[in-house]
Amino acid sequence: MKTDIRTLDLNLLKTLDALLDERSVTRAAARLSLTQPAVSGMLTRLRDYFADPLFIRVPHGMVPTTRAEELAAPVKRILAEIDVLLQPVEFSPSTAELIFTVAATDYALRAVIVPFLAALKTRAPAVRLRVVPVEPDRLTAQLEQGKIDVALLTPETTPGELHTRALYDERYVCMMRADHPDAGSPLTLERFCALEHVLVSYEGESFHGVTDDALAQIGRTRYVGLSVSSFLVLPEVLVISDMIAVVPARMAENRQGMWVCEAPVTLPGFTKSLAWHGRTHRNPAQAWLRGLMLETSQRL
Repeated sequence: MKTDIRTLDLNLLKTLDALLDERSVTRAAARLSLTQPAVSGMLTRLRDYFADPLFIRVPHGMVPTTRAEELAAPVKRILAEIDVLLQPVEFSPSTAELIFTVAATDYALRAVIVPFLAALKTRAPAVRLRVVPVEPDRLTAQLEQGKIDVALLTPETTPGELHTRALYDERYVCMMRADHPDAGSPLTLERFCALEHVLVSYEGESFHGVTDDALAQIGRTRYVGLSVSSFLVLPEVLVISDMIAVVPARMAENRQGMWVCEAPVTLPGFTKSLAWHGRTHRNPAQAWLRGLMLETSQRL
């Protein structure tokens, strides 16, 4: 193994990082915009430098050796610090041109992304925003690899190794169509339990939620006739039926054709938070964008 850093090409570290993430020379080459032979040649140099095979071929790709796994975190840290060094000392929103990628649910799209985008287009018009679904199993890897910049989560669903910042605390309300027979007056607990409910469950298969837990504590139940995996279809379902739904308050804001009232049972709310990886923690552009998201989220 060589120990003189003067003989180490930093491009080799970028290649090692890509290989550790992709577990494939072909995919690593595509990610780095290099040819497959070029990446294979760099892998040969890496093996010589670290005096270790680093990767072992298997039927469906290749797996890292224990030495390669030990190098994974330090390599990412070094590359992140170099990235910070190459960033301008100051960030100018009005002239910046970059893509900011956010992982968010459809709830967060309406509650966080819409007001954030309105401010972003005014203050940083050339910054483009890309929103992708939250993939819990891939989240940390996506942040490490720079495929997403931040994720909109809750404290309970945030991996412990990420940086986090609470955006706001959310509460629940009851929503139904504006001409619903029960619209226009306070909803009693008896009527609440008697009506048919729509439940939004991101798993798309559950008929039990926080409302049912709260009702169980006082010896009551409700009937959930429909479980959907997205808030987007909810208003359409409510418009064509006498069903009601318990939804986050920000999801119910300014809904045309809807009646919103307090639920007749005490429901625990939740905290919406922003999560990001240490690799972008000190990046001036990322810090400014996170700050703007915090500012626009705390409007209520």
